[in-house]
This record gives sequence, structure tokens and C-alpha cells, in this order.
Amino acid sequence: MSDRPPSAIVRSMLDRKRGVSLIWAIPVVTLFIGGWLAWRTWSERGPLITISFETAEGLQATQSHVRHKEVDMGVVQKIALSADLSRVVVTVRMNKEAAPLLTDKARFWVVRPRFFAGSISGLSTLFSGSYIDLLPSGEGGEPQTDFVGLENPPVLQSDVPGRTFLLDANRIGSLNLGSPILFRDLEAGEILGWDVGEMARNITVHAFVRAPFDKYVHDNSRFWNASGATVQLGANGLQFQVESLRAIVLGGIAFDTPDDPKITGESLPNRAFTLYPNKEAADASVFKRSVPFVANFTTSVSGLGSGSPVMLRGQKIGEVSRVSLVYDRAADNVVVPVHFTLEPERIAMLDLPTDGDLDSRMRELIHRGLRVKLESGSILTGQKQLVMDIFPGAEPAVLRKDGEDYVVPVLGGSADDVATAAANLVNRLNSIPFETIGQNLNQTLAGVNGLVNDRQLGQSIAALRATLASTRELVDSLNRDVAPAARRLPAISAGLEEAVNRTNKLIGSVETGYGGDSRFSRDVDRLMMQLSDASRSIRVLADLLSRHPEALIRGRTDQGLQ
Repeated sequence: MSDRPPSAIVRSMLDRKRGVSLIWAIPVVTLFIGGWLAWRTWSERGPLITISFETAEGLQATQSHVRHKEVDMGVVQKIALSADLSRVVVTVRMNKEAAPLLTDKARFWVVRPRFFAGSISGLSTLFSGSYIDLLPSGEGGEPQTDFVGLENPPVLQSDVPGRTFLLDANRIGSLNLGSPILFRDLEAGEILGWDVGEMARNITVHAFVRAPFDKYVHDNSRFWNASGATVQLGANGLQFQVESLRAIVLGGIAFDTPDDPKITGESLPNRAFTLYPNKEAADASVFKRSVPFVANFTTSVSGLGSGSPVMLRGQKIGEVSRVSLVYDRAADNVVVPVHFTLEPERIAMLDLPTDGDLDSRMRELIHRGLRVKLESGSILTGQKQLVMDIFPGAEPAVLRKDGEDYVVPVLGGSADDVATAAANLVNRLNSIPFETIGQNLNQTLAGVNGLVNDRQLGQSIAALRATLASTRELVDSLNRDVAPAARRLPAISAGLEEAVNRTNKLIGSVETGYGGDSRFSRDVDRLMMQLSDASRSIRVLADLLSRHPEALIRGRTDQGLQ
């Protein structure tokens, strides 16, 4: 038995029943925290929106997020196909803070690694996974919960100050989204996109020009396509011009504003401009007046086409607009009408009249010799150009008009034309009888071949080779024999010199003793005369005996010489 009294035991049991256990505080606190978290989650939960994409590449339910400037704006709840199975519908639970941004002007797109607008983006998603980016609009808008996502990110992904202008073009060329807009070789903006007109007859390009470059866009500004590179071969040599390396890859647009003090106001947003195909066309747009002409050629105009220049003394004054073929029934010949326009404003101080006065002025110019002729513009490319000038020696002609076009008489080709001279040279080369020359050359080569391969010639060459060998041996022998004699030449030369001196002395003595005035000389002269007479007598006797040998026996008769 226990020593503790019974009353103490009863009191302890009653005390336990009356007190509250602390273990009940745990579920109470847990329930309170859960309720608080649920209330907080409910109070911070934003609207439920749907975004449709062409594909759900890289997106995962309950894992992919919606972000704006790297701030979490929501979580993807579900990914499903649309009713027609053509698109993917992504259900997103947005945060409460994102509710004011969900307007009809907000844009969504999936951020993944891609090459777009000339740059690589989304490389960070290689480790973190793809997500949906949100670009709200700063212009307000109506609340919206159903959106159509972009397949490519927008070119401008933030509120960049600047203005958007509309450029009207016939062709888009090599322009792309994000193509740069250049102002004096500086990147001043990007192309946001374009709209195609009715039946694709024209294209409206949306060009965004950032501040502070947008203040240089005036109503007289000119925009032109600056894609790729420009190569020109002219009086200054070969010129290679590139606006920028980015413009080579993506294409580009350039603009400039003339320094015109009359126009100082800046253009308003969405102002429409013409997009010219190149800078030359943009510069020519300042000339407002043009006069149409036509020249009828009866020969080939190869190398001449739309856009070919019309030159006056080396300077461009217009360009060809159209080249066609027409059959002339009266002349029974095919004529090539070349339509071109002249811009009188290119010639300073030239004041051409209008209306009927222009006809009178043109009549006078044609009477003075206004003509047009075809010349070569480039030997390398074969491009042709029209040259228009006054030629005083031209044949007389009268003014004619083909509708609104003035018909200008055509002048024949000039001998100064390099292409014509080259053609004449080719014709002369063609007239050379190369075939006959080749045949004669073949015959000559055949004769030479026969001579070279002749057997007698070979034998002669062999004999000549043997003779040369013998001569070489003789020369070697002489070299061996002459060498000792050559060493004695100085002594022989000294002896000869002494002999010559003695001979001179002897000749002097003989001249003194037996000279022309000496007695010995006179005796010798008489002796020589006597010898001559004796010789003559002997010759006479010999002749007589040869004719009359019997004279040796009979002697000489009185009959004289027989």
C-alpha cells in the first residue's frame, strides 16, 4: 500500500479534469495560419486569363511563369488545345498587381532562345526554362482576359521615346522586322512592321525613329532603301559603299533632311513619306518638273533599259522610263521607241516655258540640232545610255509629237564611242584570213619538220660534229705547241728589231753607193738597155727559125721574111 493518504489522490484526479491541455493549441494555431494564408492568397490572386499560341513549345503547367521586366506576374495553370485544334490555349492565373496591365493593347510572347531582329535573345532560358513575357501598353486601353500571343517578340519591348512614321513603297525588298533606320550613318530607329495594301499594290512600312533623331524628320525629309552594298564604277574609280554591317544582313532604311531654311517644323507622328528604292532616286525627288520625250531607234538598243541615264555633256539630266518594240507598217520595219524624261531643274539658270511656248522652244532647239544618240556607259557591264545635245552639223529635222511626248531625232553612233571603236576593231579582226594563215603555217611547219627529219641533214650534222671534234683536238694541240714558242716571242721580237735596224743601215749604205745618181746605177741602166736589145734580137731569130727552120742550112735569102 502507498503511504500517501486517499484524500490526496482524489484531489489530484479532480485537478487534472478541471485544467485545459496545451496540446490543443497546435491545431488552433495551424488552422489560424492556414486561414490567414488562404485569405492572403485569395486576396492577392489576380484574374484568370487565356493566351493562345501556335505552339506550346517550352511551356509547362504549374511551372512556367509570366514575367514583366523579370518580375513574376503569374503562373501557367493549364495548357490545352483549342476547339478547332489549330492553336494552343494557355490558362494563366495572374497576380493582383498585374490586373491593371491586362488591357486590349497588352502583348504576350514566349521567351525562348532565338535569333530575331539581328540579335540573339533568350539564352537564359536554356537553364531556367521558357516563360511568357508581358509587354503592357502605356496608352491605357480596355480591360481584357482573352489574348492572342505573338510568335515573335516585338521590336520595341519598352517605352522608348520617339515617333513612328509611315513609308509607302512598291516593294519591301530585303527589309525585315528590326531592320535599322539610319541617319547620316547613325542608327536612329527600327522597322516595326508593315501593312499590305489592296491586292498587294503597295506596302506601308511602320518606321520608328528614336529621340532625339525624330526631331530631324521634317516634311521635306527623304527616305530610301539602304539595304546591302552599293558598287559604282565612275569617273572617281570603283566605289564601294555600305551603310552598316547590320543593314547588309537585315536590310535597312536611311533618311536625310535637306538644309532648307523655309521648313523648320518637325513632322507629326504617322506622317506619310515615300520610300525611294535608292539614294539617287531620293535625291532626284526634289526636281518637281519633268518633260517627256521619245526617240525611235531602228538598230539594237541592247544594254538600255528602264532607269538608264540620259546624259548631257557628262552630267545626268534625266532617265529612261520605258523601252518597247513597235512595228512600223509604213517603213515595213521594227522600231524601238525609247521613252525618257528630262528634268530641266537639273540645269541651272535654264528657264523652259510651259504649254504652247514650250512647243515653240522645242521646235527651235530641234532646228538648231537637238539630237539624241546611244552610247556605251560601261565597257565592263555593257550598259548603254542616251546622250542628248545640240549637234550643229546634224541633218535638218522638224518637231513631231507622239501624244504628250516630244519626238527627238536620233543621231548615228559616234566614232568617239569606245564600244563602237571596239566593235570596229572586232570586225577588222574578223576580216583577217586566220584560216588561210593557219594553213600556210601548217605547210611551213610541215616543211620544217621534213627538213629537220631529213636523213642527209642528219648525216651532215654528224659530219659537222666530227669536224668540230677534230678542230677542237687541233686547237688543243696548238695550245700545247704554241705555249713554248710563246715564251720565246720576246727574244725573237728583240732579235727582229735588231735585224731591222741593221737592214736600215745597209739600205742607207746601198743608197749612198748604188743610188740613182751613182756610176753604178748608170752602168746598170746601160747594161739593161743592151740586154733588152739582145733579147729583142733573140726573139726575132726565134721567130724566123720557127717559120723557116731550113735557114740554119741555107742561110737567109733575099726574099725577105716569108
